[in-house]
Amino acid sequence: MKPIGGADELEQLIGQPLDRVRRKVRSELSDFDRQWLAASPFCVISTADAQGRVDASPKGDPAGFIEVLDKRTIAIPERPGNKLAFGFRNILENPNVGVLSIVPGRTDTLRINGQAQLVSDGDFFDRMVVKGHRPRVAIVVSVEEVFTHCGKAFMRSGLWEPDSWDSGGLPSMAMLSKAYVQPDTPLEDLESYYGPSYAERMYKD
Repeated sequence: MKPIGGADELEQLIGQPLDRVRRKVRSELSDFDRQWLAASPFCVISTADAQGRVDASPKGDPAGFIEVLDKRTIAIPERPGNKLAFGFRNILENPNVGVLSIVPGRTDTLRINGQAQLVSDGDFFDRMVVKGHRPRVAIVVSVEEVFTHCGKAFMRSGLWEPDSWDSGGLPSMAMLSKAYVQPDTPLEDLESYYGPSYAERMYKD
């Protein structure tokens, strides 16, 4: 490997962004950004702890689950999960976050960077109820940067092209759970747990 020694060397290799690309980075949400978030059912939140150790956590709910509180603030609800809460714990140590919002079928994405805090209630929590689950925690992000990211990565990967999908050789979630989490549990029990009823329990603690 040949490590890159600094920003100057990096720019020599990849070049500098055009002025019009620099101008796309904004400090508040536009009406188009609000439309995007209203259509988005999925995002990834990047966080880091005080030592810089990072985490990227997927979040998904019915489209519009990212609540726009105002042009400089969004809120993302907690849902039942494994309770490791890596991202939440990181935010308590380091408020800097990045949010990548995705709309199925679209190759472009919306990126939001800012400062986050965890809150345990607010008047918007009632708008975040899904299938009877009212979040106990929400991530409130003060927007510092927002911009649309071009679709080249999705186009190159063929992510939305069904002909490119091939997961047949991968182990099932039940097999992964037996290998790493519950080695003493019979595989058939795990397959039953991760079967059709799994979706019915998504909003239950």
